[in-house]
Amino acid sequence: MTDGLERSSALSSAGRAHAMAEMESGELDVLVVGGGVVGTGCALDAVTRGLRVGLVEARDWASGTSSRSSKLLHGGLRYLEMLDFALVREALHERGLHLQRLAPHLARPVPFLYPLEHRLWERAYVGAGIALYDAMALTSGHGRGLPHHRHMTRRRALREAPCLKPDSLVGAIQYWDGQVDDARHVMMIARTAAAYGALCANRVEVVTFLRQGERVTGARARDLETGREFDIEADQVINATGVWTDDTQSMVGTRGQIHVQASKGIHLVVPRDRINSSTGIILRTEKSVLFVIPWGRHWIVGTTDTPWTYDKAHPAATAADIEYVLDHVNAVLRTPLTHADVEGVYAGLRPLLTGESDATSKLSREHVVAHPAPGLVVVAGGKYTTYRVMAKDAVDEASRALDERVPESITDEVPLVGAEGYHALWNQRHELAAESGLHVARIEHLLRRQGTLVLDLLPLVADDPSLGQPLAGTEDYLRAEVVYAASHEGARHLDDVLARRTRISIETWHRGLESAEEAARLMGEVLGWDEEQIKREVNFYERRVAAERKSQEQPDDAFADAARLEAGDVVPTAS
Repeated sequence: MTDGLERSSALSSAGRAHAMAEMESGELDVLVVGGGVVGTGCALDAVTRGLRVGLVEARDWASGTSSRSSKLLHGGLRYLEMLDFALVREALHERGLHLQRLAPHLARPVPFLYPLEHRLWERAYVGAGIALYDAMALTSGHGRGLPHHRHMTRRRALREAPCLKPDSLVGAIQYWDGQVDDARHVMMIARTAAAYGALCANRVEVVTFLRQGERVTGARARDLETGREFDIEADQVINATGVWTDDTQSMVGTRGQIHVQASKGIHLVVPRDRINSSTGIILRTEKSVLFVIPWGRHWIVGTTDTPWTYDKAHPAATAADIEYVLDHVNAVLRTPLTHADVEGVYAGLRPLLTGESDATSKLSREHVVAHPAPGLVVVAGGKYTTYRVMAKDAVDEASRALDERVPESITDEVPLVGAEGYHALWNQRHELAAESGLHVARIEHLLRRQGTLVLDLLPLVADDPSLGQPLAGTEDYLRAEVVYAASHEGARHLDDVLARRTRISIETWHRGLESAEEAARLMGEVLGWDEEQIKREVNFYERRVAAERKSQEQPDDAFADAARLEAGDVVPTAS
């Protein structure tokens, strides 16, 4: 692993500049294209096998699908019904790994109540499925670390979830799954890869692939902050671009072996007091399932599953999408949710492997790895929870084409930065609070987001106590977190901080507008922005929020897409 200074600051502006210079100056073993969960996972897998690795992302880490999920680490209970036992077992194994070893500071257990609508047969049917789910977790190779499911009478279920209409259930079963802040998780995977020596640079777009005859030998890249183009030579290129897979595959001039269809899923965020429950809830719909997921001071409610054929960078929720989610959750709620209860809305795209059926819910969640051209490996499909397996399979495929013998994957034994020593530091949180002058609740918040990296952040507060105050417009996030995001977590624009390093954009009624000015000024001190750049950042963020709100009033995808695109894209800043 690199030394402490490089480990903690490898995603900084200086670290990014160093990574680009190094990628330009020498040949890599593997260049990974795409900074979502699979791409960052590939970079970590490859670098921990001893390979020289580069990773580029055209926008921000996790800015696509990987920041817009249901934020669950789960086996996919509904895949049992489809008899996809292998996928469920694999996902449950990965869930256990993350909860216990790889990311205990970021992943945590969450309970779900499954209301039963029919007597006898449904309890037997669903109970058998959930019992199998628990049993598969136990035998998946890494334990389970979660409570066993339990059957409940209607009275007991209504004590757990008083929000439910008494006539909406005859009983219930409660089970446990895992949860993670997806955007922070991806950023931490990138930080871990960088800590082991991977050259990581966001805001770097691949313009085309370099070729020698039929062989792909690297990529021509453009630094989107300056417009400068440069070549990156690599023995193998791994294309991990998710819903952009078909677009990036087309750069090699072949039809490609993998085709991906984007499916849109939207989620609503509502305040915790709008739904009176001590547990999450899972509901069956005519198409799939609907989750009501605990999320700090909030609930996340979703999702939908519809084809999306418009702009992939900025998928938009429509009024019809929002109405669909509200209608389905209100079918069981004693006090219905209204549009006025919705704090935030976000839309994401699932990269589904295309099949014979047009219904996206029928398309495969399995992943595929292919070698469509010499020097180019493509990985696509899959579930967020199984990203590490997808990355392993992609690097295995790339390794077979490398001259030297490449070691096996070890990422099941590589905790993410912030994980080592987390439990001990959690037990010392009262001492940390006393030493820092912060309330213990603030320390707990930071530990759940940073793990042991909180020891990098707290000195900022010691040097400037004003950074220990909440950011304007939010109760949950400290000003220090904005500074740290810009200095250590690769945040290059205001949108990166408000939408991904924190979740202010979906967790506040103002959607970050009241936080934008102060956050931009804090970032500007780190990144060297002048007054004009600060104004541009704030102005762009205001346009983004206005465009999203407008899109959420539109009747269909075409109108919503047009409204969302009115904001344009983030304003580059020279570095």
